[in-house]
Amino acid sequence: MSTVVVKVGTSSLTDERGVIDRSIIEKVAEEIATARTAGHQVVLVTSGAIAAGLPVLGMDATNRPTDAVTLQAASSVGQPQLIRAWSDALAACGSTTGQILLAPHNFGDRRQYLHARSTLARLLELDVTPIVNENDAVTDDEIRYGDNDRIAALVAHLVDAEVLVLLTDTQGVLTADPRVDPEASLIEEIVDLDAQLESVGAGAGSVRGSGGMASKLMAARIAAWSAVRTVIASTDRPHVLADAINGIEGVGSNVAARTTSLPARKLWIAFATAPVATIIVDDGARRALEKGGTSLLAAGVVSASGTFERRDAVELADPHGEVFAKGVTRISGEDLDAARNGANGSARPVVVHVDDLVVLAR
Repeated sequence: MSTVVVKVGTSSLTDERGVIDRSIIEKVAEEIATARTAGHQVVLVTSGAIAAGLPVLGMDATNRPTDAVTLQAASSVGQPQLIRAWSDALAACGSTTGQILLAPHNFGDRRQYLHARSTLARLLELDVTPIVNENDAVTDDEIRYGDNDRIAALVAHLVDAEVLVLLTDTQGVLTADPRVDPEASLIEEIVDLDAQLESVGAGAGSVRGSGGMASKLMAARIAAWSAVRTVIASTDRPHVLADAINGIEGVGSNVAARTTSLPARKLWIAFATAPVATIIVDDGARRALEKGGTSLLAAGVVSASGTFERRDAVELADPHGEVFAKGVTRISGEDLDAARNGANGSARPVVVHVDDLVVLAR
């Protein structure tokens, strides 16, 4: 029995006014039921709470508010409607559902990670289809673009999924923007994720959606580092979920998994934390860190841009400005400056411990 994580985007689930399109939900629910009948366990990650809540509050989803508090309020109104629509559709297909609300930081705290994993595992054991969404209504940060794509990839790691299916309103990753170039064609196999991320940019895919293709490719990158294959495909395609699971040619854009997987904490450090500063290290420090088994010491630091405290996430870059790693600091920027200036009599305090360091090989 394999486990599949399927994520459906806002633009696929709602019409131009932001109203939930139940026909799409019913289609996906039927495909989930078919996958379950074929012996697969399915976890559903759904967007759409904010977009669904806006029209209920008398707001126009085509002119989406930008302040976080209003978006949080809209999410709290739209979330029960969204879950009800999914629960009704899946119940009609014979599936019981359970709701899980997560945020990226849940994957960085070991206890929260284990609780989330245990809950999801038990739901699947009980033959329940978990429905996951970001906990927008109580997040303590601004609602960020593409978080449900990222959460879907992190959930794929959490449940040891074999495949992550990202359903959207396009065929997959195209050679160009079809709104600009009518000759744009589907890229069926993506080998160099970094090149694709650079080429598509970071814009949102639609007014109602927030992720855009860049966030889906980033999610695919997270999944790849979790040894999970990703398929980016159109929600409208008939039998899209079954074809994605079975690796049918042309179903969408396929991103192969890496052969090894990062531990959960390092995955969180690499992809679920926003760096607050960049630390420039010398060439010798980069070589040592890339070789593995070594912590970053203050002696290897050339300079730092940005202010950081102990336990903040930072990027590590070489003297040419190329970012090659991420980590969580053991000391503050002020303490680092003091160490480098000899104020504390030592230039060897640990800046980023090896246990909190991820080298991002290209």
